[in-house]
Amino acid sequence: MDLCKFPRRRYMAGYTPIEKLERFSAFFKGPTIYCKRDDQLGLAGGGNKTRKLEFLMADALAQGADTVITCGAVQSNHCRITLAAARKEGLKCHLVLEQRVPNSYQSKASGNNLLFNLMGVDEVHVVESGADIVAKKMADVADGLRTGGHKPYVIPGGGSNAIGGLGYVACAQEMLQQLFEMDVKIDAVVCTSGSAGTHAGLLTGIVGNNAQIPVTGIGINRKKDAQRKAVFELSAKLAEKLNLKIAPSMDEVIVFDDYIGEGYSRVTDGMLDAVKLLARTEAILLDPVYTGKTMAGMIDLIQKGYFDSMKNILFLHTGGSAALFAYTESFL
Repeated sequence: MDLCKFPRRRYMAGYTPIEKLERFSAFFKGPTIYCKRDDQLGLAGGGNKTRKLEFLMADALAQGADTVITCGAVQSNHCRITLAAARKEGLKCHLVLEQRVPNSYQSKASGNNLLFNLMGVDEVHVVESGADIVAKKMADVADGLRTGGHKPYVIPGGGSNAIGGLGYVACAQEMLQQLFEMDVKIDAVVCTSGSAGTHAGLLTGIVGNNAQIPVTGIGINRKKDAQRKAVFELSAKLAEKLNLKIAPSMDEVIVFDDYIGEGYSRVTDGMLDAVKLLARTEAILLDPVYTGKTMAGMIDLIQKGYFDSMKNILFLHTGGSAALFAYTESFL
């Protein structure tokens, strides 16, 4: 696959490392676990959105934008990294924050909210939960900016569209090259499945390279059928954009929705245990909303024998540890 035809900004030199988690793996009678450290990507604490924004910001600049607008939950990693990319490029940035948990926004909260203020976000717009409400607010903000003579560029939640998804097609190619150089055969990849861009991009990249490695997505917000549909549809758009001869089939879209708990961003016992275990064995910090629940899901699947026929698993760490500091009461 040739990604060179798509404009791209680079926010990190080189590859993110793949680590063998020896002490963590020793806790389980199962496969050896490796970790792709996308938490070490560039831009104000890093995380998977950095890869997506390399393509999205390049597109915004190509269109002459002077302002970016995006949305997310009140402790959104995506909003943090979008703001960081805007600052890196000298653009203004407006954030629409959705209160998915009623009354959850606190202007003086820690975590990502602290970083919004530290990086000087141009304006924060807080709305109640609902996709239609968020979309309308972003459209209204964009209209207001255009009226004021600005050129806004709207980035969808999670950066998950056919442009942002290219970031994880690129990641798949990077990962396969690393594994070749390490002489390691991976039998499965486990990733968070949320706004769908990371899951869809990774799956499209693996299928497009005929690598034949299954990708298991751990859902953190939607029911299984809805999430599989979202991943499949975005994978199809990516395959079309890349002019691939083969695209992921619905059968290749694997999602588990058993680890969401009471809802998006809500604490679960499994998440707390997973975050603590990885921190105490490998000194790697997960986040409470995405990677913590994903790791909890992977641990449970290992213990249930789901991966028994496999020797090596790769866990994709998508970052977000800054959000830990907004959950101190849950952990302490």
